Amino acid sequence: MSAVGHDLSHDHGHDHEHHHKDTFITKYIFSIDHKMIAKQYLITGLLMGIIGVGMSLLFRMQIAWPEESFGIFKFFLGEKMAPGGVMKNDAYLALVTIHGTIMVFFVLTAGLSGTFSNLLIPLQIGARDMASGFMNMISYWLFFISTIIMLCSLFVESGPASAGWTIYPPLSALPQAIPGSGTGMTLWLISMAIFIASSLMGSLNYVVTVINLRTKGMSMTRLPLTIWTFFVTAIIGIVSFPVLLSAALLLIFDRSFGTSFFMSDIYIAGEVLHYQGGSPVLFEHLFWFLGHPEVYIVILPAMGIVSEILTTNSRKPIFGYRAMIASVLAIAFLSTIVWGHHMFISGMNPFLGSVFTFTTLLIAIPSAVKAFNWITTLWKGNLQMNPGMLFSIGMVSTFITGGLTGIILGDSTLDINVHDTYFVIAHFHLVMGISALYGFFAGVYHWFPKMFGRMMDKNLGYIHFWVTAVCAYGVFFPMHFIGMAGLPRRYYTNTAFPLFDDLADVNVLITVFALVGAAFQVVFFWNFFYSIFYGKKATQNPWRSNTLEWTTPVEHMHGNWPGEIPHVHRWAYDYSKPGHDEDFVPQIVPYKDGEEQLHH
Repeated sequence: MSAVGHDLSHDHGHDHEHHHKDTFITKYIFSIDHKMIAKQYLITGLLMGIIGVGMSLLFRMQIAWPEESFGIFKFFLGEKMAPGGVMKNDAYLALVTIHGTIMVFFVLTAGLSGTFSNLLIPLQIGARDMASGFMNMISYWLFFISTIIMLCSLFVESGPASAGWTIYPPLSALPQAIPGSGTGMTLWLISMAIFIASSLMGSLNYVVTVINLRTKGMSMTRLPLTIWTFFVTAIIGIVSFPVLLSAALLLIFDRSFGTSFFMSDIYIAGEVLHYQGGSPVLFEHLFWFLGHPEVYIVILPAMGIVSEILTTNSRKPIFGYRAMIASVLAIAFLSTIVWGHHMFISGMNPFLGSVFTFTTLLIAIPSAVKAFNWITTLWKGNLQMNPGMLFSIGMVSTFITGGLTGIILGDSTLDINVHDTYFVIAHFHLVMGISALYGFFAGVYHWFPKMFGRMMDKNLGYIHFWVTAVCAYGVFFPMHFIGMAGLPRRYYTNTAFPLFDDLADVNVLITVFALVGAAFQVVFFWNFFYSIFYGKKATQNPWRSNTLEWTTPVEHMHGNWPGEIPHVHRWAYDYSKPGHDEDFVPQIVPYKDGEEQLHH
C-alpha cells in the first residue's frame, strides 16, 4: 500500500509542477498544499488567541476591581452588558465561558495540531503532501466556519453562551435558565459540532498519512518524536471527539425538541417542568470522556515539539527515545480512563472515585518519564539558547510545576477541599494552558524559517520569553494560595463574603501580572508579522538539524522536494556523533563502514 501511495504522490507532485499555475485563490485561500493550510491554521489561531486573551483581561479586571466603572467595558461589551461601564454578572459568566471555549478548542487545539501536524507530518516523514489534500482543505474551512459561528454567538440579543465552557445542563439545556442560555447557547453547540467534524477529518488525514506515506527507510522507530506525538494525538481525537459530538447533539435535542436526555424533575420559579428520566450527570460523563483526552490532545503536540527543539539545541541525542514513545502511547491509553476525576463531588459512587484516583495517579508516571528524559537530554549538552529553546525549557518547567498539583486534585479525598476553587484554575492553566502555549511559541520560533523563509528577531524573542515567563508564574502561582484559602472560581465578585476580603489584594496582583504579560505579547506579534516580510533571509538549515524538513528548498513548492524524495538511513537524533566532522548527521546520510548502528 505504502509503495503505491508513494508512487502516486510522486507522480502527482510532477503533474502539479507542469500543468497549471496557481491563482491567488487556489494558492492562498482554497489551498490543498499542507504548508499553506498550516499557515492558515496558525494565523486563525493567533487571531482567536487575541480575542480569547482579551476576554480574560476584561474579566480579570472585574475580579480585581469589582463594581468599578471602566470605559473599556462599555466599549467592548456595550450598554446592555456593562451599563455605565460596570460589568453585569451575566456578562462576566459569558466572558468566562467563551474565553475557555476559544482557548481550549480554537487556539490550543488548532494552533498546535492544526498548524504543526499539517506543516511537519509530510515534511518529516518524506511525503509530497497529506494523504488527501482536499480533505485537509475542507477540515480547515470547517474549522474557520466554526470560529465564525462562535464569534457570532457573542452578538445575539439574549447574550452569548454563559454556562461555563463545560456547558453543564440544566443551565445549558433550559433556554430560560439564564440570559445566555438562549440563541447564544444554540450557536455554541452548532459551532462545536462543526469544529468536531473538522477535527475528525484532520485527524483521519494525519493517521493515514503517517501510516501510508513514509519515505523509503523511514521506519516507525526512525520517526522524529514530533511525528509520534501528532500521530497519537490524532488517534486520541478519533476515539474521543465523537463522544462530545453525541453529547452536543443530544443537548440540542433537549433544548429544541423537548427530549429529556439530561434533565429530570426541574422547578423554575415554582413552576414544575415536564422533564423526567434524564440525568445531568450523564452529560458530565459524556463531556469529560472527551474533555480529559482533550487536554492531552493539546499538550502532546507541545511535548513532541519540545522534544525536537531540546535535542536540536542541546546538540546531543534525545535521551530515552523508545521510552518517550512508550510514554506517549501510555498517556494516550490512560487518558481515556481518567475522566471521572473531574466529577469526584458530583455524587459519584466512592468506589468508582477510588478507581479514577488510581488511573489518574498512574498517568503521572509516563508524564514524569518525559520530564526526566527532557532534563537528561539537557544535562551536559552544548546548549544553544535561542528563543525556541528558552520556551521549550520553560515548557518543561511549567509542566512539572503544574503537574505536581495534579497529584493533589487527582486524589478524590484531597480534591473535595479544593474542587471548584482557584487551585484548579492554577493547576490546569499551568499544565495545559501555559505549557501548551510555550510549546506553541517554541514551535513558531523554530519552524518560522521553514514556513516563511525568513528568521524572527532573536532579541525580541528573548524579551518576549522573559516577560511572558515572569508574568505567567505571576498570574498562576498566587492562584494556588487563594484556592487553598477557599476562593471559589467563576464568581464575578467576592465582596459579599467578608472572609475573602484579605484575598482582594492578591487578585489585584494577579490582574496586574495578566495585563503586563498580555501587553508584551505585542512584541511577539510585531516580531512575527514584521519578520514574514522583512526578516533576515533564512538559510536552508538554520538550526543545523537532522530531520527531513530541512532538506527541502527554502522557496516553497507544492510537492516539497524537486526531483526524488530523499531516502532515510538513520534515526533523527544523531547529534555530536563521534567520527563525523559536523556535530549533526542528517537522516539522509548513509551509515559509514564501521559506524555503530545503535538504535536498530
